[in-house]
Amino acid sequence: MDVNAIRSQFPILDQEVNENPLVYLDSSATSQKPLAVIEAVNAYYRSDNSNVHRGVHTLGNRATEEYEGAREKVRAFLHASSVEEIIFTRGTTTSINTVAASYGRANLKVGDEVVLTLMEHHSNIIPWQQVAKETGATLKYIPLQADGTVTLEDVQATITANTKIVAMTHVSNVLGTINPIKEVTKIAHEHGAVMVVDGAQAVPHMRVDVQELDCDFYAFSGHKMCGPTGIGVLYGKKKLLEQMEPVEFGGEMIDFVGLYESTWKDLPWKFEGGTPIIAGAIGLGAAIDFLESIGLDKIAKHEEMLVKYAMDQLQTIDGITIYGPEKRAGLITFNLDDVHPHDTATILDAEGVAVRAGHHCAQPLMKWLDETATARASFYLYNTKEDVDRLVAGLQRAKEFFGDVFY
Repeated sequence: MDVNAIRSQFPILDQEVNENPLVYLDSSATSQKPLAVIEAVNAYYRSDNSNVHRGVHTLGNRATEEYEGAREKVRAFLHASSVEEIIFTRGTTTSINTVAASYGRANLKVGDEVVLTLMEHHSNIIPWQQVAKETGATLKYIPLQADGTVTLEDVQATITANTKIVAMTHVSNVLGTINPIKEVTKIAHEHGAVMVVDGAQAVPHMRVDVQELDCDFYAFSGHKMCGPTGIGVLYGKKKLLEQMEPVEFGGEMIDFVGLYESTWKDLPWKFEGGTPIIAGAIGLGAAIDFLESIGLDKIAKHEEMLVKYAMDQLQTIDGITIYGPEKRAGLITFNLDDVHPHDTATILDAEGVAVRAGHHCAQPLMKWLDETATARASFYLYNTKEDVDRLVAGLQRAKEFFGDVFY
């Protein structure tokens, strides 16, 4: 994998920040966009801009072909059985909210359980809190091991005959934990529950086969996988989606509208009310083409190498605490003794190194870690060992600076 050739496809990386070459280590928040994606979105607006599905003119047909062509690319990327199972949304948050609002409201009642983990992003906690309040269902949490992993024994002990939904992240956006989704899904199904997976941090970095996982719903965002912002996907098994009611109503998703009742289009369009995110879907399709041209297996191997190198280098810094398991996805969350993570990030930014600092939309996990905030460096296909070296040098500078201030 030629990382320098890949980097040349990302124009934003060719700049200086605070008089230093940019090192971008915040891809878990959002990835950068390659020329292929930028040009695909630009080409749509320059040449094919039109609404989809509604017209018979040439521009409308071209836009529809590109939009639906992107859906087929997503289907193949996820190894779903049908494009009817691929719903375009605004992102992971909207996808999970759709499942909670439609499937959750219709299938939960007093005494039922929704099982989560403590490592979930807020987007996979709050929708279930709201549905639980409305239906009388109960939330339960699978406990974490000391290293931030879950055991199948704890999964078995937490899921019961009353469990109707299990919602779990595939990869933790804080700990980098890679959860055993296939095995957890099997346990959920043995108890009659459906499995909802937050794949936002997984799909950009590893091959995902929803049929092999056998999960019932899988959600992810385009902007974390080199695609545009504002576009995401909800995969759902056809038999479940057919039973669900839409959560947004209006144009595009209807079959027949009368004065007192209406009927809906077939899948997947009944869940895509209004003018869809056409340019975003086309850009997502281009991002999939770009990632496939490199190879998800190669990307995963590259990130595995980078995170191992980074772990080795970071552990040479006195007073650093690294959170999460040894085997992890391509991100590292950490704190420096006596330095607030926002200060750490500020010093790094002065060195041209972009990392994330805060609670990472995971306040329950922060409480479990006994921290209010942490710093996070996340890696992607365009990062290098030299980026890691710059990170380590910046952290040493932060230690020296705040050491001089406070001691």
